[in-house]
Amino acid sequence: MRLIAYSDYGTRLIGSIAGDKVTPLGTVTDFYRNGGEEVSAENAAPLKLGDLEQVPFVPETSRVFCVGINYKEHAVEAKEKGGIDEPKVPMVFGRWASTLVTDGTPVPVPPKEPGLDWEVELAAVIKSEVFGATEDNALEHVLGYTAFNDLSAREKQTETMQFTLGKNADRSGPIGPVLVTADEIADPTNLRVRTRVNGETMQDSNTSLLIHSLAKIIASITETVTLLPGDVIATGTPGGVGHAMDPVRLLSPGDVVEVEVESIGIVRTPIISRSDYEHQIDADATISG
Repeated sequence: MRLIAYSDYGTRLIGSIAGDKVTPLGTVTDFYRNGGEEVSAENAAPLKLGDLEQVPFVPETSRVFCVGINYKEHAVEAKEKGGIDEPKVPMVFGRWASTLVTDGTPVPVPPKEPGLDWEVELAAVIKSEVFGATEDNALEHVLGYTAFNDLSAREKQTETMQFTLGKNADRSGPIGPVLVTADEIADPTNLRVRTRVNGETMQDSNTSLLIHSLAKIIASITETVTLLPGDVIATGTPGGVGHAMDPVRLLSPGDVVEVEVESIGIVRTPIISRSDYEHQIDADATISG
């Protein structure tokens, strides 16, 4: 299945998509509680995709586990730019689910940042609670796969040794455009990943080049933390980030960035100024009021 989620008077619902039709599958909360199975009444009438307000297809309580420096070419960039050695084990940092946004959502540049950096990533969504996974059974706990853009505020990220603030700017986690269930992805270890900025290719790689596999990442995380249904694991980005370019190139208001993962699709993100973002929020509040 290919899944999206949508809001209905504040309730997050999930559905399977085919063309421009969406078949309701129940609330996001119940869907994940049921192990990624349909929980709605039978014969629910299909909805028109264009009529729906899309939202991220994971629970609002999800944790987002991101893996840093997980491609060889990006490891070279990190060493040259920041003196960071290639991690011997998965280097995991956290994102808040509140930063996740859907395809087409404008993302603002924080006013003290010269711009945002792009990072295409394959992400996995967990379907079942797991602690103590092994590399052999880890992927049994994956519901599906999606594309993720780990938009980064590099000034704040590199200000200290902790990545948290630079990786959690408002709306900085575009995800989607769909969640493809694992049975439809023949080989998640061999998927092409690409980034384009205003149509120009910036990143072009393959998940076969990951330093630490998704199975190893899940096993490593669950040595300490219990993964829960709906948690997201972003597996890292390849070389070609703007921060490593000479001269540095970052996303500014007016730019459009697209990240694409083979067999999943493209997430398109317009970049806007903070002032335009605030005007948009004020306008939305006026309409809803």
